[in-house]
Amino acid sequence: MIDYTSASIDFALLGPEIALLASAFLILVTGYVKSLGKLSPGVAFVGLVIALVLSLNQWGNQSSGFFGMVTCDDFGSAFKVIFTLIAILTLLMAHRYLSHKSLNRPEFYALLNISTMGMMVMANSTDLVVMFLGLEIMSLPLYVMAGMARRSPESNEAGIKYFVMGAFASAFLLMGIAFVYGASGTTDLRRLVTDYHYIVGNFKLYLYSGVAMILVGFGFKVGAVPFHSWIPDVYEGAPTPVTAFFSVGPKAAGFAVLLRLFVFGFAYIGLLSDVFWVLAALTMTVGNIMALRQNNIKRMLAYSSIAHAGYILIAFAVGGDSAVSAAMFYLVAYALFNTGAFAVLVLLETRTGCKSDFSELSGFSRLHPYLSSVLALFMFALCGFPPTVGFFGKFYLFSAAIQSGFIWLVVIGVMNSFVSVYYYLRVIKVSFFDQPQQTFVPVTYSPAIIVVLLITLAGTLGLGLFPQQLLDISQSAIFAFL
Repeated sequence: MIDYTSASIDFALLGPEIALLASAFLILVTGYVKSLGKLSPGVAFVGLVIALVLSLNQWGNQSSGFFGMVTCDDFGSAFKVIFTLIAILTLLMAHRYLSHKSLNRPEFYALLNISTMGMMVMANSTDLVVMFLGLEIMSLPLYVMAGMARRSPESNEAGIKYFVMGAFASAFLLMGIAFVYGASGTTDLRRLVTDYHYIVGNFKLYLYSGVAMILVGFGFKVGAVPFHSWIPDVYEGAPTPVTAFFSVGPKAAGFAVLLRLFVFGFAYIGLLSDVFWVLAALTMTVGNIMALRQNNIKRMLAYSSIAHAGYILIAFAVGGDSAVSAAMFYLVAYALFNTGAFAVLVLLETRTGCKSDFSELSGFSRLHPYLSSVLALFMFALCGFPPTVGFFGKFYLFSAAIQSGFIWLVVIGVMNSFVSVYYYLRVIKVSFFDQPQQTFVPVTYSPAIIVVLLITLAGTLGLGLFPQQLLDISQSAIFAFL
């Protein structure tokens, strides 16, 4: 059991975060020294590996410290591992791309590690103020990373839009926390659960208003409809490795906090199931319908990410340990095949003068049959076809919903999955069957991007063939706080 009364100052609880902060500080101090600047990617990588090892070592170590504001449990440790792996894959695919685009500056790697540290802070606490602090640590570097291509109008637009929408979301979130504190006198979720009936009996309006504002704030972060308007432009304008990080890292962090808040903290509020039902249906439908109209692959994947957020929101409508563990399983699966798809786009965009439009894929399979086959596999996983891990992700989510009686929500989810088949298979159709309108510029590989493709490919297929191991881990993590 976790000792929730602990007031100890135990920095071992923050080991992974300290490793990332130290590596980022070292990069910022030495990055612009001529003889040391080239070491920045290596320093960032070492920091991430140390953070990964420390996160793995925290598994099974249930404890709490810093007056209950930092909680070390299997749920937080599992998400720390997810965040670190996403950041490592991003770093590996980013180095050559940034060099090709003349964007390879040391601060990128420092910002990547600081943002990952913020995600860990979010997942490692049951205190609303600390969660907000982690959210801001995560978000501020992302605003800069989105606008890193300073000579690109699209990148400038992405940075400004992300900043404005992020500030708007943070304002809602902070106001919601203030309302909850006004109603309860605490920002600790565990005390909120203990005193729930008293708070509702005396300050129901304040509590419900605060919860609604918190939901709006995190709705922006995970890209739920109707809070999704920033996603397509930001995803298209930001450098592609940054977009890959946006599409899985902050989304996973947002859902990690939402799981703590609305499965553990505010689970007794009866209206939440209906609210999440509507959010899930709207998010799935709008994301898939809008994706049908896109001619840019990054914009298509942006709307696809909105649709996948809708699938994950099914778990919040359903509630219970099986649905929540299925959501965690889906987040890991989505991180694998979505990162893999963006890795292929990174390869395509490192060709001179090439963008991520569908027309750029014409003739792709003729010169690169293996790489185009890998891209096709990732598209099948995004569709949810067996034997990929995407199939089991949807299967577990829909099964949990059916067992709880959410038949119509599952019907909407299945119909949306059928709609998504069109635009995912369009990528395969253009790659394999369309005649090239111009000579296809060959792709050149780097060892780092090959490692990314192999990891994501192995995860997409391996976890599709043997999904039970990942499901067992997700269930163990969820049981830590249910």
